[in-house]
Amino acid sequence: METVYDWITVAIFGGLVVLFLHRSVQPGEPQDTILHYLPPAVGCAVANWFGNEGQGLVSFLIVLGVLIYIALVLKPFGLKFPGSKG
Repeated sequence: METVYDWITVAIFGGLVVLFLHRSVQPGEPQDTILHYLPPAVGCAVANWFGNEGQGLVSFLIVLGVLIYIALVLKPFGLKFPGSKG
């Protein structure tokens, strides 16, 4: 944990873990599977690698993509977007 990229990506990954664990203990049929969490988890690793290699803009864009994916696909906090189903 030496760079800002380490901290940001680990924080996002930690949030993914908490979201997954929270949803896995809820009653009823789960609305997502562990595979839904794979793209943002891999995205965090790739963004961290690019950031640590001096490619800050690429890292930022990947993190932005990860956050958009989380908001649109995983919908934490029950986020609803105009025109979206569910």
